[in-house]
Amino acid sequence: MKKTLILLILVLAGCASTHSSIYQQMGGQEKVVEVVENFITEIEYDSRMFEYFKDSDVDRFHQKLIEHLCYLTGGPCKYTGDEMRQVHAGMNINEADFNHGVDLFINAMEKANISHPIQNKILAVLAPTRKDIIYL
Repeated sequence: MKKTLILLILVLAGCASTHSSIYQQMGGQEKVVEVVENFITEIEYDSRMFEYFKDSDVDRFHQKLIEHLCYLTGGPCKYTGDEMRQVHAGMNINEADFNHGVDLFINAMEKANISHPIQNKILAVLAPTRKDIIYL
């Protein structure tokens, strides 16, 4: 009986962990903020990417990216910013620069000590936004 109960607890614990959101798996709001702040720093020190953001309202970008990342990863946030197509219209971001931005975002996650499996999950939920960012 005792072994069965322990096995049941382990199985249920495993099920519970598979149903947690990516937001929870990455460490919640604290990690979302850390990743976004790291990403902004990455952009700031990268002349190639900084060109796209040099005229941006950094405070608004910071706030809306936190909201968006929180929302997309299953957190409790509501995204109140503009649509991605609208934000990126006229920026003419090409595939190479988009991929470079992804590399900077990966660096930001690395610096926040997000594990590779969780990074992959985060990238998977961000990937569909690609079509609303490049060549607009």
